[in-house]
Amino acid sequence: MNAKNDIQNLEDIQLLVDSFYATVRSNDLLGPIFNERIGDRWAEHLQKMYRFWQTILLEDHTYFGSPFPPHAQLPVDQIHFDTWLQLWHGTIDQYFQGKKADEAKWRGDKMAAMFLYKITYYRDNNATPLV
Repeated sequence: MNAKNDIQNLEDIQLLVDSFYATVRSNDLLGPIFNERIGDRWAEHLQKMYRFWQTILLEDHTYFGSPFPPHAQLPVDQIHFDTWLQLWHGTIDQYFQGKKADEAKWRGDKMAAMFLYKITYYRDNNATPLV
């Protein structure tokens, strides 16, 4: 069995993001939602995700923006986030191991919990998030 490296650079981020979203796009539950929202803008979305995770995991500040508002109106519930996390953790485990890989899983867990809470709050209270 080959030892896996940790997430160390932009090329690792690109491998993680590309592999993860390829899995998401083909997932029966998540694929239709992502494909409908993103449409033909996948290249743009992937570039944004590279910058986001590069900023979060490598502390190379290339992402500027607010990640929640584009997700605020998504038709998703707990099962969608559970599936997202299963795919996220699985992709990380497939390619990486180490402190940054563990951090990527932890941050994914925290982001999913926060996004689900906020999406549910805005949906249940007929509210609009601040940008």
